[in-house]
Amino acid sequence: MKQHHPIEASPLHARRERVFLVLAGLFLGTLAMLNILGLLRFIYLGEMATSSFGTLTFAVAVGVLPYPVTFLCTDLICELYGQARANAVVWTGVLLNVWVIFILWLGGVLPGFETIDPASSLPAVDEAGRLPVFFEVRRFAFGAVIASMIAYITAQFTDVFMFHFWKRLTRGKHLWLRNNGSTLVSQLVDSTAVILITWWIGGFEAILNDDSSLVAQLGALIFTGYMFKFVFALLDTLPFYWLTGKLGRWLEIDPNAEHEG
Repeated sequence: MKQHHPIEASPLHARRERVFLVLAGLFLGTLAMLNILGLLRFIYLGEMATSSFGTLTFAVAVGVLPYPVTFLCTDLICELYGQARANAVVWTGVLLNVWVIFILWLGGVLPGFETIDPASSLPAVDEAGRLPVFFEVRRFAFGAVIASMIAYITAQFTDVFMFHFWKRLTRGKHLWLRNNGSTLVSQLVDSTAVILITWWIGGFEAILNDDSSLVAQLGALIFTGYMFKFVFALLDTLPFYWLTGKLGRWLEIDPNAEHEG
């Protein structure tokens, strides 16, 4: 018979904790990855000519690609483990963002092998006017991580709050409503905040077309990012239903037990 560590009260308890670890690890690993990738590259989706705003470019940042996974993870944690644990994972994500910023800052201030510009005390630019690769990534990542932290805190807590609001309102029924309703609202908050804050910090002027207004291009980026998340929020309903049922039975958790009576 397999022996369990004394901290694991039973095989069932160990199973529940390991599933939680996988969900939390996937959430936090995805969060760190998207913050580093962030807005370093945009995926071109097409253009549309308009009479009022010029040519609008529709693009999705690389960092957005894995983002829907984070909402699936928090929804599963909400459903199976409750609001307190979901909030704990969100706060751990905040600390992870702080850690990423610290390492980026530390890596930039420690002495390296770059030629330093005496006027600015920063690495000198090359003939193309570019900083060394690390400092280029650092500049974009700083903007993306700071924007992501603000957007992340707002969006994730909105997601957790809305999920449990709908769960309480429906007495644990209509799983599809709390899954989609919480994610769609929170991702609108996230898409708007991360684009506007990153632009304000000065991260991605190159994506904007010269023949369209700044407001129109920022609006196009927000709209494209949100629609990407919107589609995947709807698509994750089936895996959310399947995983909730499968994991609920395997872990012997009744997500609706808190609403009985």
